[in-house]
Amino acid sequence: MTEKRKGARSIKDIPADILIQLNRGEIETANLTEWLAVDQRLLLENLLQQNNRSEYLEPIVKKIDQLKKQTVNTINETIGLGILDFVLKNEDAEFLSKLSTHPADLVRCWAAYTVGRNNTFNTEEKFKKIQPFASDTHFGVREICWMTVRPDISKNLKESLSILSEWTKHENENIRRFSSESTRPRGVWCEHIDALKQNPGLGLEILEPLKSDSSRYVQDSVGNWLNDASKSQPEFVVEICDEWLRESNTKETQYIIKKALRTIRK
Repeated sequence: MTEKRKGARSIKDIPADILIQLNRGEIETANLTEWLAVDQRLLLENLLQQNNRSEYLEPIVKKIDQLKKQTVNTINETIGLGILDFVLKNEDAEFLSKLSTHPADLVRCWAAYTVGRNNTFNTEEKFKKIQPFASDTHFGVREICWMTVRPDISKNLKESLSILSEWTKHENENIRRFSSESTRPRGVWCEHIDALKQNPGLGLEILEPLKSDSSRYVQDSVGNWLNDASKSQPEFVVEICDEWLRESNTKETQYIIKKALRTIRK
């Protein structure tokens, strides 16, 4: 079973047959090393050939070549947006449906961009359609999918926070984690949300329900959210942490607070 593969620790140690399967889109990456090793151009070429869409290839590759900085994430985004462009022009919903359930995690990442950056959807529709990606079993898809809707969150902050506050009640920890990770004031590999940097209290409708969440994955995200906020509004974060300790002195809340205050306590 591919899920049980631990994956090599360095790119040079990835077995040749595994790399071939990864680039053909037959299996998922097992860890970050494999994720970085996949040749996304080759994966795209194979995907398009397998689905009789080879005419999509050249224009997308051209856009990759024009990138000032070629990283896994910038290439990923460029391919996702390139596919979205063709799908909209050709009304190619059939191809799109195959991508979102594809065996290869990087292909599902491209599919997330075709949802998160598809401006024929309003904010509510985007969130509804992105939720299956937020609950994906693969770490890479979960990270990419919140980045795809981050511009919408920033632009439509009040509505986004309102929708995501409902996600904090979801039974799936990955979906609960999405609600806090996608709204972090500073975030990782993404634009900051200035409104939340200046007024982190706006995010309390998401943070409060998660302050004693049972999942370590969610706890880490909430702690990081507050740590982000502490860099511009330290007094607010100290106040919230004190309040939470009074209201909810659980080991989960204590863990979150330790993470939240790490920059302040340096």
